[in-house]
Amino acid sequence: MDALKNGADTLFILLGGILILAMHAGFAFLELGTVRKKNQVNALVKILVDFAVSTIAYFFIGYTIAYGVNFFSDAATLSSRNGYELVKFFFLLTFAAAIPAIISGGIAERAKFHPQLVATALLVGFVYPFFEGIVWNHNFGIQAWLKASLGAEFHDFAGSVVVHAVGGWVALPAVMLLGARRGRYSNSGAIAAHPPSSIPFLALGSWVLVVGWFGFNVMSAQTLDKINGLVALNSLMAMVGGTLAGVVAGKNDPGFAYNGPLAGLVAICAGSDLMHPFGALLTGVIAGGVFVWMFTLTQNKWKIDDVLGVWPLHGVCGAWGGIAAGIFGQHALGGLGGVSFFAQLLGTLLGITIAVAAGWTIYIILKKTVGIRLDAEEEYNGADLSIHKISATAERETSW
Repeated sequence: MDALKNGADTLFILLGGILILAMHAGFAFLELGTVRKKNQVNALVKILVDFAVSTIAYFFIGYTIAYGVNFFSDAATLSSRNGYELVKFFFLLTFAAAIPAIISGGIAERAKFHPQLVATALLVGFVYPFFEGIVWNHNFGIQAWLKASLGAEFHDFAGSVVVHAVGGWVALPAVMLLGARRGRYSNSGAIAAHPPSSIPFLALGSWVLVVGWFGFNVMSAQTLDKINGLVALNSLMAMVGGTLAGVVAGKNDPGFAYNGPLAGLVAICAGSDLMHPFGALLTGVIAGGVFVWMFTLTQNKWKIDDVLGVWPLHGVCGAWGGIAAGIFGQHALGGLGGVSFFAQLLGTLLGITIAVAAGWTIYIILKKTVGIRLDAEEEYNGADLSIHKISATAERETSW
């Protein structure tokens, strides 16, 4: 029976890892559809290579920092329990690799390629696992202190804060240090729209992310005996709530319509195992509305050129998700209880603080040493030709 359970758990978490790996294709196509045509190849290559660098950094450094586990044992030891621990690494790696995938959308169209790979290695090797270990492995006694002081630990079932808020709040300093795309904002106050290059690809990216998200959330149980359909239904309700809020607040704009479900899913990660479906629906509705409002504010009023809106989507909605778990997870609002609003608030603020501090430090150092931005001519020609020497379509290369 133990062998059967180990095999079932290994398959369960493997399928979760595969679903989340597929989400990285969603990140790629969401970015490809949003950026201009001259930057589409760069979007595709960045997500793939970032994942490869993330794997190396997390395998050799990050996983050990977070969980105290390394892979310097013989194959017989590593493959015990049907290799469950190995597949668990793969599953958690797909979460870690979401950090650079999130950042990629914010810095699109003007960031250098190789300096960003250095940032990816540092973030996935050191920064992300530091906070991941605090929350999910009880490192440094912070969770114990929260429980003793406030009656509950910081609860983040699937990473509203650990993954999304951290990724979004690291991206904010990167976007600000890069500066806006050339021509985006004029001295007269006019704003160049830079519309998406492909709504169909943008929509495809969103759909792939949405489908994979059910692995992201449901399979965060990590073993088959802990799976709960409540997580799936809450994810669904938050998704549709975010969709409806996005399309209404965004006045039928397809970009908002397809980012709305992502906002809802970002927000529900933390409390998806605790909330009543009504609470999940409201969490998603608020997240969808907040995304539209904050995206518009950052782009038009504050003139922060966050191309895909990753700070509003992942940073702000992720923070909302951490706090929402402390509201709608309460018994009084139909939740399962066992959470503290103030523990959720403090845990969320800790994640934001670590992310912002790390983001500013890493990107300032890179900016002052090797530079992080393409020069004016390279940006004008586009990252595809400047970095990869080929465009997504052949029109500019053919001579007949």
